[in-house]
Amino acid sequence: MTIETVDAAGSRRGADLVLDVLRSEGVRYIFGNPGTTELPLIDALTEVQDIGYILALQEATAVAMADGYAQGARRAAFLNLHTAGGLGHGMGALWNSQVSGTPLVVTAGQQDLRHALSDPLLMGDLVAIADPVVKWAREVTSPDQIPVLLRRAFHDCGAAPSGPVFLSLPMDVMEAMTQVPAGETSTIDQRAVAGSLDRLASELAAIAPGRLALIAGDEIDASDASAQMVALADLLAAPVYGSSWPAHIPFPTAHPLWAGNLPTRADAIADILGRYDAVFALGGKSLITVLYSEVSAVPSGTRVFQLSADVRDLGRTYATSLSTVGDIQASLNALLPLLAPRVADRADAFAGLRAAAAAARVERRGKLAAAADAAFEDPVIAPLVAAREVARAVGAETAIIDEAPATLTHLRTFLDSPSAHQYAAMRGGVLGWGMPAAVGFSLGIDRAPVVCVVGDGAAMYSPQALWTAAHEKLPVTFVVINNAEYNILKTFMKSQSHYASVRANRFIAMDLTDPRVDFPALAASMGVPARRVTRAADIAPAIEAGIRSGGANLVEVVVRAT
Repeated sequence: MTIETVDAAGSRRGADLVLDVLRSEGVRYIFGNPGTTELPLIDALTEVQDIGYILALQEATAVAMADGYAQGARRAAFLNLHTAGGLGHGMGALWNSQVSGTPLVVTAGQQDLRHALSDPLLMGDLVAIADPVVKWAREVTSPDQIPVLLRRAFHDCGAAPSGPVFLSLPMDVMEAMTQVPAGETSTIDQRAVAGSLDRLASELAAIAPGRLALIAGDEIDASDASAQMVALADLLAAPVYGSSWPAHIPFPTAHPLWAGNLPTRADAIADILGRYDAVFALGGKSLITVLYSEVSAVPSGTRVFQLSADVRDLGRTYATSLSTVGDIQASLNALLPLLAPRVADRADAFAGLRAAAAAARVERRGKLAAAADAAFEDPVIAPLVAAREVARAVGAETAIIDEAPATLTHLRTFLDSPSAHQYAAMRGGVLGWGMPAAVGFSLGIDRAPVVCVVGDGAAMYSPQALWTAAHEKLPVTFVVINNAEYNILKTFMKSQSHYASVRANRFIAMDLTDPRVDFPALAASMGVPARRVTRAADIAPAIEAGIRSGGANLVEVVVRAT
């Protein structure tokens, strides 16, 4: 009688099966912070060489790292959190991922279900906790379910509308033996071409030259449709505005037709869109507003056209003349040949508009430079000057992760890159994304250099990212814009003349002083070399040196408070 070994019989633990599925899905990294309930997965990684574990020192940081990786690599990231408490720690960061539509497969270890009846420590209803911030959530109850549910998670997180999905992985399921094969990866073409493109081409062609504006939404980046967006803008000589609250700038900032990002108040957006007879918005959620105003962002008389892969965003808030559902890259590839012959007789008018846009850009950037030059020698660095010097030091190629409210608007105006993939920002509004996202983003672009511009307040939500950057030897330069305050909040309060805070000139819980945070010391404690800059002339050299170092480093830039 022959007695077969476990290996010979083809059995393996659920945790080993998870890794087999991940490997076949092309996963290179697991982001997480392990606890007791994750130890079966950690143990399974011991003999694995082709999947790395990226250790974050807190779960919200782990989520943001995975988010940054997914955005940089343009593929789903895999994340493993620690049961109910760890999932709870990560909820704010998961909210950011949901709003940004970042494809994440989120997992968390669960207690051994065999003693769930006795309410053991670390037991919680993980599915109910995760449900508000993911597309769907489910608990795996048998190792035999792992291949189907895990592959379903990878598929669904990337399908429109993209976003996180969640699986609970109980310890007993991860330890149980199974003979179920890992199966194979499905090939699924999600690039559906929108309908009614012939009508859309006719509608766009009927708009007089100079009377159409384009809005480049974040979906363009996810669809890798920047080249098609440039072709559309050039064909129609139409100005291109970015989303009001973007995760990306999916259009080359050096292009003459780039008009900058829309503001975040409806009345200010309406002032811009009211200059045109029509707007064509590509990608959903382009007109996000932050503060209330009485008017609509789309003024009466301005027609709206939309193209998005997410049907939920079409006609959601504003009436549209025509909205159509489809992948942006595939749909523009079909639309452009239909549109070109319809506008061929207006070539001269369009050429004039393109020339005027180029001249206006030169004038606009000249005024910006003059304003920065005028404040360059101020005793305390002005945010405008800091933004100009950061942009100058980073140049046109290095990726930028931005979570610095004091300089964010200024920095976007100074960007001057032929790339449509240089810039990423936090869209969900929950602080703490920037520093860990920069770590993940560098991993997602094969450990290429990244500059993370982050406010001092935002930096204190996730300084643990410094340790991971140093541990992984990543070329991330963290630029902390330090005004020792919650600038965005204080600025808003000062704009409200009826506030008691303004009359008393007292702003509670908005100053990060007594003591000020010592960022170079904080960085040094995590193995990251750092320096503090207090003169405008030293900003660019410090950042350039940081990028050249090829390792994690921090530059603190002390700027003027509100």
